[in-house]
Amino acid sequence: MEGIEEIKARIKEVLPAEAEVTKIEFEGPEIALYTKNPRAFFENENLVARVASELKKRINIRTDKSLLKDPAEAKEKILEIVPKEADIRDIKFNDGFSEVVIEALKPGLVIGKEGSTSKAIILETGWTPKINRAPTSKSDILRGIRHHLHKYHKERKEILKNVAKRIYKEMHINNNYWVRVVFLGGFREVGRSCILLETNETRILLDCGINVASNKEPYPYLDALHFPMDEIDAVIITHAHLDHAGFVPYLFRHGYKGPVYCTEPTRDLMVLLQFDYIDVLVKEGKEPPYTEQDVKHMVKHCIPRDYNEVTDIAPDVRLTLHNAAHILGSASVHLHIGQGDHNLLYSGDIKYGFTRLFDNVDTKYPRLETLIIESTYGGKQDIQPNRQRAEQMLLEIINETIQRGGNVLIPVFAVGRGQEIMLVLENFYRRGEFNGKCYIDGMTAEASAIHTAYPEHLRESVRRRILQNDSPFTSEMFEIVKENERQEIINNGGSVIIASSGMLTGGPSVEYLKALAEDEKNALVFVGYQGEGSLGRKIQTGTRTIPIMAKNGKTKALKINMRVETVEGFSGHSDRNQLINYVKNLRPKPKRAIVNHGEQSKAISFANFISTRFKTRAIAPQNLDAKRLA
Repeated sequence: MEGIEEIKARIKEVLPAEAEVTKIEFEGPEIALYTKNPRAFFENENLVARVASELKKRINIRTDKSLLKDPAEAKEKILEIVPKEADIRDIKFNDGFSEVVIEALKPGLVIGKEGSTSKAIILETGWTPKINRAPTSKSDILRGIRHHLHKYHKERKEILKNVAKRIYKEMHINNNYWVRVVFLGGFREVGRSCILLETNETRILLDCGINVASNKEPYPYLDALHFPMDEIDAVIITHAHLDHAGFVPYLFRHGYKGPVYCTEPTRDLMVLLQFDYIDVLVKEGKEPPYTEQDVKHMVKHCIPRDYNEVTDIAPDVRLTLHNAAHILGSASVHLHIGQGDHNLLYSGDIKYGFTRLFDNVDTKYPRLETLIIESTYGGKQDIQPNRQRAEQMLLEIINETIQRGGNVLIPVFAVGRGQEIMLVLENFYRRGEFNGKCYIDGMTAEASAIHTAYPEHLRESVRRRILQNDSPFTSEMFEIVKENERQEIINNGGSVIIASSGMLTGGPSVEYLKALAEDEKNALVFVGYQGEGSLGRKIQTGTRTIPIMAKNGKTKALKINMRVETVEGFSGHSDRNQLINYVKNLRPKPKRAIVNHGEQSKAISFANFISTRFKTRAIAPQNLDAKRLA
């Protein structure tokens, strides 16, 4: 890869003198061009496209600082230029980036037709707009993250400059180039996903999660790393769930200073889940492995990437994220390594089938030698019912329970299953098939608000409703619960309660379980994966007496007399047939498959099947194994 000075020279060759570029800055994987004549770029839009195409990098055009209007004057001008219908909620100025951050309910009106409004803002004020969509309902997490990024924007700029130095550092000439992966968590198990990718030049972590269902081995084997944390070049996060992103702040607590690549929704949702993880541990009297300050430090180092955007993240590694259709912002990771020496696809968690939330998962890639694929439902018996039947089963259980005066408790993962089940119930409500009340407790409401800030990541039908201010997540059928209202809801009966956590490992779902379990009129419905060792798995597999802590601090036995059902078909994971079809439809066909993210028997079974059916070398390694790829 070319160095910084070589790239600057190429940019100057491409750009005409009238562009009046005064400064070229490298900000992580992006390049900012500061100009005294932004009009030159607007009148010749091919100019930016030409530079971006030549360098294969994102190019940001900014005005020279000498042209920036006073923020108060600029704000007044922006409010004149942007139509009132845009419903601007906030305007902040980041002088370190010559950038004005505009948050609006209708950001399309801030952009304008063919970018006309944004261009007018730049020409009239000098400030380059960065436009954020406001959520349709209140989100404390989103507001906090955006405020934090603004407050520390100058520090963040320095972080990006340091990242750029690593990306464009000089490579050592080595004829014996090699690539290997070390499996640090999530192999022959579900939870604490973590993979180290190493080359002669680079060290990258793919995910860094926690096993929330395990007290014995909750964290990945980071002690097996043979180098300090600050020698990791990059961390890539596939999605926000704790089993993939829950341990990232620990890296920063112990010396990591580099970038975290993920989609923008993943950044926001993982902060939500990490804060909650700390809160749950503190309430249980346990010492969290990191603090809220570590989470906030992590946020400053996050570099969001869009789907299908090719990004240099190291001298010899190029990253592209692809839609994985698992939860909001979830991604499969494609890495182009070396000079075409190897191409790796890490599926992350994927849903190769219908969901109400997302479009279909990506299956086409330019090159592919090694596939690392999940196997949560990779066992021979893991065949889920079709979606229509699953929804009908859920409706029948709900209506039967409500008719006898009971409550239905649906434990959900606050991110993903919570929103999927809300869409299912809202569809029943609109069709007149369900007329009861549905209560939302825990983080699901906050996570749903974050969904409305990123409609472009959602299925077209959901996206359209959000853009028309008719978000299904704010339907009149849903009511957000305050803690002091729980007992009244329980006493009244006849309600559906959607509460986190999804495996009954903590949170309000456990409190509802304690209150509802002994009354046979009530029902408990599992709609997602229950991890080995979790309370949810124990009840799901037949345990009907569980020890709980009473109010007096003593342990007592809780009888599970309520109806217990599992409705398959709502999972954000692919079942066995969907996993097979995913591998079958991947283009090009991988030469090697490595199976992870599945209980031992399922991972081994699925690896054997891939080897036999597709004539592709497949293995299901154990944690701490390593595999040379090239």
